[in-house]
Amino acid sequence: MKWLTAVLLAVAAVLGGLLLYRSVSPAPAGGTALDTPVDLPALRLVNERGEATPLNASGGRIRLVFYGFVRCPDVCPATLASLARVYADLPEAQRERVQVQFITVDPGHDRPEVVRDYLGRFNPAFSGLTGEAATIDEAARVMFVANVKPLPQPVGDHNAHLGHGSGGALDAGNGAANAEAAGATAAEAARIHGDQVSVVDPQGRFVRVYANGEVLDGTLAADLPGLIRTYGGS
Repeated sequence: MKWLTAVLLAVAAVLGGLLLYRSVSPAPAGGTALDTPVDLPALRLVNERGEATPLNASGGRIRLVFYGFVRCPDVCPATLASLARVYADLPEAQRERVQVQFITVDPGHDRPEVVRDYLGRFNPAFSGLTGEAATIDEAARVMFVANVKPLPQPVGDHNAHLGHGSGGALDAGNGAANAEAAGATAAEAARIHGDQVSVVDPQGRFVRVYANGEVLDGTLAADLPGLIRTYGGS
């Protein structure tokens, strides 16, 4: 009978191991991991409540950082709506370890109260950063995000978003119509900026990036539990 007991214990150990394996979130499969994580500098920015907040402040959480602007007619609201769904679908314990953060590329218009009201349409838990234009430009540069001011003449085409070919942007006609509805002129809507979502770890290091299409198609959502496990410290 001792051999039977040993066999049963071995089977139980194997089954326990399988259950443990299945309970662990898989490693992230999408996005692009940076070969060398970027230690973000302590650039002086301001959050949506008007409080000084450096770029490298993660508050012990993983940040999903998206650069955009309030008067953006299509890509920005589509991406933030997708991030809102991803965030809402997380179990509460995981939501507590994640911060969705919007950084404006149009600080002249997007003051703290404007950013706060805008993010409230998606999820009041989202944070936002604004600040001086030169500081925003430097923040975008160190995170490899394009940020080009609109052309002086109206162009009526919002397809200047980088990465929009993955399905994030609407056609030029719809973009112009949505821009008008959002209170932006065609030239304002033509602001060029990168539309990726960057992953910043709790230590304030930029570690991974997801193309806009990977946000909209559910890749980021599928990866997020694994991102929390990989970068969240537990």
